[in-house]
Amino acid sequence: MGHVTMSELPDDPLLREAAIVLEETGHAGFLFDADWNVVHVSDELRLLWADASGGDRANFPLGVHLFSREMVQASEMWRFGSTTVDYWRGFLREIGGVILADTGRDQLSEQVDPALRDVVDELTPEPATVSWFPYVGAGIGEARSAPMMITRIRDENGCLRGAVLVGKPTAGMSTLIGMAHARDVPHLERMERLSRAGRRSAAILFADLEGSSSLSRRLSTARYFSLGRRLVRAADRSIVDSGGLVGRHVGDGVVAFFPSETYASESAAARACIETAQSLRRAVAEVADETGLDPDEVTLRFGLHWGAALYIGRITTLARTEVTALGDEVNEGARIEACATGGRTLASKNLVERLEATDASVLGLDPDNTVYTPLAELATASEKARRDAPAIAVCEV
Repeated sequence: MGHVTMSELPDDPLLREAAIVLEETGHAGFLFDADWNVVHVSDELRLLWADASGGDRANFPLGVHLFSREMVQASEMWRFGSTTVDYWRGFLREIGGVILADTGRDQLSEQVDPALRDVVDELTPEPATVSWFPYVGAGIGEARSAPMMITRIRDENGCLRGAVLVGKPTAGMSTLIGMAHARDVPHLERMERLSRAGRRSAAILFADLEGSSSLSRRLSTARYFSLGRRLVRAADRSIVDSGGLVGRHVGDGVVAFFPSETYASESAAARACIETAQSLRRAVAEVADETGLDPDEVTLRFGLHWGAALYIGRITTLARTEVTALGDEVNEGARIEACATGGRTLASKNLVERLEATDASVLGLDPDNTVYTPLAELATASEKARRDAPAIAVCEV
């Protein structure tokens, strides 16, 4: 039953069964009794509309009419959905005819918020169960339309017992299924938890292809593109399998973040970062073979670091969504990676010393006896590393 708890389920057996199905199928929707009082709100809808005060789920009053004063007041604390009286009025115009057909005008007028009563006078009974409603929320900008479907619930005698309203994104199911099939659902869920940006501690991974300019000149454009695509896919798979978050792909470079809140501890996040680098290093040989290259022709260098208070969040635009982070440690991680020439993996002291004994042992590391070298003292130190992060201490892992 997903996130639902038994106390949230309706007492009516038919409605209770409908609530369980709503949760188990992952639909975003409302469940009503025969008077259109809200008796259940799916966890997916609560997550979707979110809490404007900082929580991850919107709060809905139960046992009150969908368009009641209590519901309109509660919506002031939602980030998405019907968040203003004007949107409630629009919502009522869209589906109010269906409710009117079930309850009658006098009853509906008594149940709705006073600011919506004049809309009830405009309604005509409507048997249709599909409508489109514009929604808006922080970070979205212009209003979008979402299709909604209403299904009435009747008992074996045909008596009305309630109704369920479910919505979906505007895109067709073939598009949605295609997008979900090509992506890792747990990773999408981890990204969703970052819809509200904030300070987070996390391990940071930077990786880049060495000698990419030489390879791009030597290989045909099609073959070099295939190499880049295989590398990115291998990198994303390694990151996702370790429970990390894929950041930006810039040229032949890969960025990933491993927030401690995603793992059992900071040590586990640091371990996941190092294991991802090890996994990707092993995958590179297969990528080279698939592209018809020798393993030593495809070399990645890695820079691993720790950020105690990175500002991490998800950026969503009309065309894409991605996770990014800001903080001095992000720039320092890039400087560490640039110094890891020769296909090495350099990890900062701040990262390695996050490892507890058990995790360090699994990785074959001994943080208490590791010797570090400041970036400025490395023979491979880049000019930017000497300028921006000369004192960052690193070791090879």
